[in-house]
Amino acid sequence: MKILGMISGTSHDGIDVALVDFGLDGDVLTGRVLHTASTPYPDELRARLVAALPPAPVTLAEVCVLDTLIGQCFAEAAAAAAEQAGPADLIVSHGQTVFHWVEGAHARGTLQIGQPAWIAERTGAPVLSDVRIRDITAGGHGAPLVSVLDDLLLGGLLSDGRTGGTGGTGGAAALNLGGISNMTVVRDGGLSAYDIGPANALVDAVVSGRGLNPRGYDEDGRIAASGQVDERLLDVLLDEPYYRLAAPKSTGKELFHLAYVEAAIARAGREPSGPDLVATLTELTVRTVAADVAAAGVDVLVVSGGGCRNPIIMDGLRAALPGVRVSLSDELGAPADDKEAIAFALIGWLTAHGLPGTVPGGTGAKAARVLGTLTPGAGPLVLPAPLPTPPRSLVLRR
Repeated sequence: MKILGMISGTSHDGIDVALVDFGLDGDVLTGRVLHTASTPYPDELRARLVAALPPAPVTLAEVCVLDTLIGQCFAEAAAAAAEQAGPADLIVSHGQTVFHWVEGAHARGTLQIGQPAWIAERTGAPVLSDVRIRDITAGGHGAPLVSVLDDLLLGGLLSDGRTGGTGGTGGAAALNLGGISNMTVVRDGGLSAYDIGPANALVDAVVSGRGLNPRGYDEDGRIAASGQVDERLLDVLLDEPYYRLAAPKSTGKELFHLAYVEAAIARAGREPSGPDLVATLTELTVRTVAADVAAAGVDVLVVSGGGCRNPIIMDGLRAALPGVRVSLSDELGAPADDKEAIAFALIGWLTAHGLPGTVPGGTGAKAARVLGTLTPGAGPLVLPAPLPTPPRSLVLRR
């Protein structure tokens, strides 16, 4: 079954797609990654989206307009993938998160926009969307949903004895460094997953807000490398109560945004230069992630997401975690830049076969749930026969 996974993450810079051909061999799910691509948002649309994100006020009229414009962008990205790699049997669109409502330790709601009917109309394929909310209704955080992919990939890694670390107590962790950092820990006793904190979100906000790079991010960590960490400001940032909450937990740009950084600067009584500020926020990512990985006691850390291309972050993690083997998810067949899109393709396969797309230990839900809302394509909606049990592991190849 060929499934196209699509997502624009918390960096809200564009749309990642992955077309995966799934097949079942006994209790092992196989996936051949046929095509991956990334389509940037038009500059005007990205600026309009950024202007509408929290803590900015926004009208329902603007939400409606963005829902349409983003849906049309997703539709064009899906059509381009079909033209290059052939049609999909099912398209899964995560859309664009614009608000994730969390109160204390509980998620109350979540909103992803990018109207899926535009995708169905443009491609003729059925579309699965709105994939997070069902987990929230079951008491979960609706995040990190990538934990269902991590469970299958890392479970296979552990069963094959391919961990090879030296300092942990066993198990492996998958780390995604997008706008927000999240981690899935898998060991024989089960799985846990949660959002750690900002990965690129605060750095991107400062780079854009201060005009340090017209591309809106710290390419190859060059800005951070030219600055010095402000330890006083770092201490203020590390005092964030979110870091002390017990897992499962989730967060987003509702908390970690440019005004948050400016408030921390005021509390610290500092006026850092742009490079010093970026260096400090990059070190914040390294410190918060390394602390949680060390506390998990794993032997292996498998990294994906845009932050894995930042040598300052990766070198910092390796230095802070000398007993942990740090590698990229490419080693498991999931290209580091495309892993989330592959995860949503997997969720589509699970939903199509009547299987849950969540792991309760990963989101905090009371039980696993089948995810998403289906929009029919050009023809009748026909799904495969439901499967009685989920696959034991997943093997990806290109």
